Amino acid sequence: MSSLRSVDRSRSRGSQNDYDDDYDDNSDTYSNTTPQSPTLAFRRQRPNSDLDLSRHSATERSGLLANAHNAQSYSSVPVTMPGTPSPFAVRHNSQLFTSNTRRLHSRTGSIGQSFSHRLVSALGDRRAALNDSMQASKASFWQDDRVWYDQFTSTDWVHDSIADAYRVKALRSRKDIRGKLAAWFDGAQGWVLVAIIGILTASVAYIVNVAESTLFDWKQGYCTTAWYRSRKSCCEGASICDAWLHWSKVIRTDRLDSQGTQFVAFVFSVVALSMASCVLTMASKTVIPSAISLSTLDENLGAEVRHNDRDEEGRKRSLSPETIARETQLRPPMVYYSAAGSGVAEVKVILSGFVLHGYLGLRTLIIKTFGLILSVASGLSLGKEGPYVHIATCIGNIACRIFSKYSNNDGKRREVLSASAASGVAVAFGAPIGGVLFSLEEVSYYFPPKTLFRTFFCCIAAALTLKFLNPYGTGKIVLFEVRYLVDWKFFELVAFIFTGALGGFLGAMFIKASRIWARTFRRISFIKKYPLLEVFLVALITGILSFWNRYTKLPVTELLFELASPCATFTDSGDGLCPTREHIPDTLRTLMLAFVVKAGLTVITFGIKVPAGIYVPSMVVGGLVGRMVGHTVQLFALHFSDSGLFGNCDPTGPPGSCVVPGVYAMVAAGATMTGVTRLTVTLAVILFELTGSLDHVLPFSLGILVAKWTADALEPLSIYDLLTDMNSYPFLDNKVRPIFTSELGDITPRIRRERIIDVSESPLVSAGELREKQQYLHMAGEIDGGLAILKDGVLVGLIPAPDLEFALDKLENEDNTLCLMSTQVGWGAGREHPGESAEGHDEDPTDFTPFIDPAPVALDINSPMDLVYECFVKLGLRYICVVRDGKYAGLVHKKAFVKYIKELEEHEK
Repeated sequence: MSSLRSVDRSRSRGSQNDYDDDYDDNSDTYSNTTPQSPTLAFRRQRPNSDLDLSRHSATERSGLLANAHNAQSYSSVPVTMPGTPSPFAVRHNSQLFTSNTRRLHSRTGSIGQSFSHRLVSALGDRRAALNDSMQASKASFWQDDRVWYDQFTSTDWVHDSIADAYRVKALRSRKDIRGKLAAWFDGAQGWVLVAIIGILTASVAYIVNVAESTLFDWKQGYCTTAWYRSRKSCCEGASICDAWLHWSKVIRTDRLDSQGTQFVAFVFSVVALSMASCVLTMASKTVIPSAISLSTLDENLGAEVRHNDRDEEGRKRSLSPETIARETQLRPPMVYYSAAGSGVAEVKVILSGFVLHGYLGLRTLIIKTFGLILSVASGLSLGKEGPYVHIATCIGNIACRIFSKYSNNDGKRREVLSASAASGVAVAFGAPIGGVLFSLEEVSYYFPPKTLFRTFFCCIAAALTLKFLNPYGTGKIVLFEVRYLVDWKFFELVAFIFTGALGGFLGAMFIKASRIWARTFRRISFIKKYPLLEVFLVALITGILSFWNRYTKLPVTELLFELASPCATFTDSGDGLCPTREHIPDTLRTLMLAFVVKAGLTVITFGIKVPAGIYVPSMVVGGLVGRMVGHTVQLFALHFSDSGLFGNCDPTGPPGSCVVPGVYAMVAAGATMTGVTRLTVTLAVILFELTGSLDHVLPFSLGILVAKWTADALEPLSIYDLLTDMNSYPFLDNKVRPIFTSELGDITPRIRRERIIDVSESPLVSAGELREKQQYLHMAGEIDGGLAILKDGVLVGLIPAPDLEFALDKLENEDNTLCLMSTQVGWGAGREHPGESAEGHDEDPTDFTPFIDPAPVALDINSPMDLVYECFVKLGLRYICVVRDGKYAGLVHKKAFVKYIKELEEHEK
């Protein structure tokens, strides 16, 4: 091989001398004495070869990129993990309406000629012809679609944006009627797609709402007139319903309504539904090789964080890629369940550009939908609002396959996924505006103005569909609806501020308590090994504790509705929420007991292997505390009604004439959810859409602001930030900028020959050498890294590792193949004939220039770290090349930059 390379290098130098002597001579440089290329001929790809990837259809369960060379890469991932859709052998432009011809790389004049014809012509370096050739093929560097992104890699936002720009340019270049219609249809695709997503999301939400309400009521009895109806629809608002039959009357021979029998039936139903949900969720089990440096992909706060670069005492150590690869093989694989938890944290990471094939697939959608019905119906302290975000994003990801504009471009697809996530919140709370703000504030990483408008349209489509389906039977789309007719008093601002601070405190304490519980109980060996056992224990405790208290027995949405509702009349019993003055202490005791039970159950339920959300459960815990604060303020107002602080407060008047405790419940509910998730504007708008009261927007907003400040002071991370950190996601937060005191050179690794491709002497590089470099990047954990291409020390291009692997896998004989690795050389330079078609002719598999980025982003080694942060965040780069005095000095990967930021944060603690 070395002799073959030396022949080509000498031939290159000889051709250069011929060019200098005969600059004006346009004769061909080919002669019969020209040495033949090692590849001997321009081979056609075998039709039945395993490398003919165009025969495979890409699905969410397709295998990873085939590797015919037994290279240690992610091709060996077990079949239990969601695979990367197979790439096409020809990176086609199916969405372009220009022509059906393949965009070859300036090979029009090389038809029927041997490899040496084109090689000598290329190395002849005819500059005038080369300029024409490069000008003609300049667009093809970006117009060709990239291969499918591999699993656990990062989206190349810059390339996807440029590729879409060329696609739009090609569309608009046609001035005929068909061209204008094609351009119009291309612009309408986004609107059609988000409308479909909104309709489908509302339809799935309708199925979940109707099914879970019926199953929830089955824990106590069934409807004799229609077994599939819930208690509300069966009794139609009647207080005494003969059509609803309790299980005690069915089970007991004496047909008496026994509380003990009802208790046993209730606990059994809770456990059965919970375990059924867990069994269904565990069907989404996925095994990830130990080489992937993730902890988990669900809400398991008990997962152990892996630090490969630290010893047992926590000290940093320097390891070679070979050592890291060897050590990772000794660790057990990582197991996760894609249908477990809410999925909001993972959706957030996916929208930032991280590739998780299968997490938004059809299988996950089906399992999570039916698992959510069972888990919510069981009565566990969880909600369905968070999982709605994941379900809606799955629908959006699947719907993107309708149009190649989105299915072939990951950057464009994520714009649609942002709208999908918003529609999930819109149908969960019946708050379309809140859904738009949720996408903007919480999950979206890239949110251009056109995405904002389309997201709003998607939420409106979902809301209209939900109103048409009428899942609640009230003609309303909101989760619950309350109206406050009595305005708040000025002195209550102090109480609202206190309530907001209390809610923020509860949210921060919930995060800490969940983390402590997960790191103690969930790390017990048999609990860790058998997640079904943990679900059984949690369900058993939930059933036993929830049955005896009316407020813990209710569904979380109905409980929150009762807590937030104003009172019209007084209740006679001491456990009602509209008590007289003498019954307020009894109500406070009942609410306190319910709060302790609900708070404890919410802590131990978060993270179990069932579809579960945290939004409404956290609001319920806060609502219980807020209702207690409201009744306390109400009692104070009734005792001191003559002080003048309460205006025209009449202690003998109807309930709520002095203070409305339901307002405090809503303030505390929003404040607690803010403490858990750190949502602010979104929550204020959602609370406004739920109550429809402009008068109370100020108390809601004030409580949320105070809660945010309080929670940040006690626990800097939200629950989703905590999950992102613990799961070791390569997520670069674009909302929080660290304080940098260093320069780019401080984190730039030294140049290794394994990480560069030198084309100084010849643009041809051995395929075996390229395979070794690609394997080195895999061992270093940079499956989505890149190799810099240097000429005399100057950066002239960069080839991404996934594209390099794809190009190498198409070669039939790596051991005896040289690959063109310089975009400064064209195979058929000077041979192009305008108007000739290249249709029907194969591309040259040894020409790697279509995979090379000829203009990678590079910064000087003395660049401030703030500039590096802006480039990674605003441009969405995978890596940044580093130069010193115009010479290549290294490459910084996004994952390395994220790791550096995490170390800064740990150092500041």
